[in-house]
Amino acid sequence: MTGEEAQAYIHSQGWEAHAPGLGRIRELLRRLGDPQRELKFIHVAGTNGKGSVCACLASVLEAAGYRVGLNTSPHLERFHERIRVNGEEIPDEELGRVMDRVRPAAEAMAEHPTEFELITAAAFLHFLERRCDIVVLETGLGGELDASNVIGTPELAVLTAMGMDHAAILGPTLRDVAAAKAGIIKAGGTVVSRGGCPEADEVFRQACRERGAALAELDLSRLKVRRLGLEGSEFGFAPWENLALPLAGAYQAENAALALTAIESLMKKGWNIPEGALRQGLAAVRWPGRFEILGRDPVFLLDGAHNAHGMRAAVESLRAFFPGRKLAFLLGVMADKDAGEMVELLAPLAERAFVVRPGSPRAMAPEALCALLAERGVEAWPRDSVEEGMEAALAAAGKDGVACALGSLYLCGAVRSAWLKRH
Repeated sequence: MTGEEAQAYIHSQGWEAHAPGLGRIRELLRRLGDPQRELKFIHVAGTNGKGSVCACLASVLEAAGYRVGLNTSPHLERFHERIRVNGEEIPDEELGRVMDRVRPAAEAMAEHPTEFELITAAAFLHFLERRCDIVVLETGLGGELDASNVIGTPELAVLTAMGMDHAAILGPTLRDVAAAKAGIIKAGGTVVSRGGCPEADEVFRQACRERGAALAELDLSRLKVRRLGLEGSEFGFAPWENLALPLAGAYQAENAALALTAIESLMKKGWNIPEGALRQGLAAVRWPGRFEILGRDPVFLLDGAHNAHGMRAAVESLRAFFPGRKLAFLLGVMADKDAGEMVELLAPLAERAFVVRPGSPRAMAPEALCALLAERGVEAWPRDSVEEGMEAALAAAGKDGVACALGSLYLCGAVRSAWLKRH
């Protein structure tokens, strides 16, 4: 297969008609020789911050001299972003080659694997062929029944910030969502948790007790942010001082602190990560679409806030950077998210909004989102395309104003592509 043919085949396999479970991915990997058994993993689950924490971990480990696989989702602009080794996206020819192995195994099964299961299998084969020392593996949805949870006990399980998301599948309560995420905690494992959400924290602590897993929780008293700007932040996380992180967003220093707590656990297990690598790795982190500055005149920001928990963090950052300012927004939201709460959080900052439909069948109709904004006193207009919406938001902001695009990770890639074409 070519890379294009491989993607077409992967995307032809939905998940809606399939019952959740690990049976399909286990059978698929068994037919492929169980590549996951020869790999070491850091398994990352949570509601928000997963991608940023994964990016920090991968960058630090690479700086320490390890060959690092990184498997994340969704992609923003290119499918290949999902599968990387030391920052390099899987090449087209390699994607086609691994799918030449995956496809016959999948089609020999009584129940065909889903899109995400095919991607997971392809990623594991690629990481094994590239002889990765460790793989940073992000869950797709939940944890317990997510295809990524087919692995055995990882080197480390990391639980990021918790909130309500995918309630229709994982819910209906926060405790239910936490229990699904806690599924990545394995017997005798080592767990690092963001903490800060009492209801979820108790679920994680209980799971660790029951499974004999060691638990370390992030201690935010160790974190001191010295400077916060649109270029990133400088902070200390005791005992380390004067750390630089080129990710904007008031929440990113906390994500980095969680990654550092995870790095400490790895060091205790014998992984060689010198302080210089830790500093170098953090300073080199790149993670597009998370409070990313695309332009300056006007300031044009892009953020992947795609649920109420993420929107709250984005709004706090916008208030910190632009106190007392009203902004122009470009919005697009998934219909299965709590759009009402997201709009409620955003409305006090909005001068006006332009609404588009993100590129997903789950996208909310722009007219419905405009109605929610209007109910909260925000002037809002639908636009037929991301390009039109972006130009309208930039024009509304004016040369000295601020425009911000957010609401869905599916919107992020389209905005970045439209911006690059514009320049």
